[in-house]
Amino acid sequence: MEREQLKIEIHARVSTKAGQDPEMQLAELREYAGNRRWKIVGEYVDKGISGASDSRPGLNRLMVDANRRRFDVVAVWKFDRFARSVSHLLRALETLRTLEIEFVSLSESVATSTPTGKMVFTVLASLVELERSLIGERVRASLRNAKARGTRLGRPPPKELGVVETQRLRAERRRSRTSFKELAKTYGVSVWTAFQLCKKANA
Repeated sequence: MEREQLKIEIHARVSTKAGQDPEMQLAELREYAGNRRWKIVGEYVDKGISGASDSRPGLNRLMVDANRRRFDVVAVWKFDRFARSVSHLLRALETLRTLEIEFVSLSESVATSTPTGKMVFTVLASLVELERSLIGERVRASLRNAKARGTRLGRPPPKELGVVETQRLRAERRRSRTSFKELAKTYGVSVWTAFQLCKKANA
């Protein structure tokens, strides 16, 4: 396919509705596409959307249209205008790569179609994987240290009800109508266990 025939979608986002306008981002992206004689077939804008937000209507529609192969290139003004994190960026890029759709970040001058762009995203993916490994190792080290100090891991064991104590609570239950559910909650045992222990105490 010739470059002149490429169809491009552009995406812009601003965090707050007051004082910010996505038009600046869109204008630069339109100019970028025009200089390459690419056809803009859609513009997706998320206005007043936080960078940490999981729900972005514009980006969501973009990914839906990507799966329908309505365009060949996605262009954004900057990485952080498109993705909420590096891992989110890499997941989106992997989806686009699978669909054979190129990605361009204008401010960073990075495109997945170039060797430099491919190298940048390979390095980013390696850093994300390294971060996951380091976090996992820190968690495992903390668990080993806690175990070495004698710290019990997991849920605490249920409290035991002695016969004398159970008899007293059984008598209290008769006076105040304390339910087996309440006894079970107090002593960290199941309702059935509380019932059986009380029954045993009265035997």
